[in-house]
Amino acid sequence: MDSRIRRVRESDVDTVVELVHDLAEYEKAPQECHLTAEGLRSALFGESPALYGHVAEVGGEVAGFTLWFLNFSTWRGVHGIYLEDLYVRPELRGTGLGRALLAALAEECADRGYGRLEWWVLNWNPAVEFYTSLGALPMDEWTVYRLADEPLTALAEQSRQAG
Repeated sequence: MDSRIRRVRESDVDTVVELVHDLAEYEKAPQECHLTAEGLRSALFGESPALYGHVAEVGGEVAGFTLWFLNFSTWRGVHGIYLEDLYVRPELRGTGLGRALLAALAEECADRGYGRLEWWVLNWNPAVEFYTSLGALPMDEWTVYRLADEPLTALAEQSRQAG
């Protein structure tokens, strides 16, 4: 693994939260980001963590991060990694940190026998070209669906009433 990349530590939480909010700003949705240090700390380091992460360091400072979790492919019959977030500070883009962060996740997949590494990218994000250059393929034939907020609560309530 690239010496600039390491697993996230509890002491990194505040900086990673700051960078997640920077990512939300970059993606033009700061009002949708509600992550707190307490929430991230619990997800990464709580009793049963289900979220994992890596950071990129430059000059002893966290300059980028990934947050990821396991998924499972019933067709392949093995776990994979779903990359929730990858972010590198704007002034350090183009220095290989993004590639090194992705390579660390590829290494996790290879070492653990995971079948794939997946993530979503906004169509307008210039990183699309970078991801394609690595051999990543867009899954254009799939449409993402999401239940959240009121519709999610309504469906849960319907389930409770039916049970």
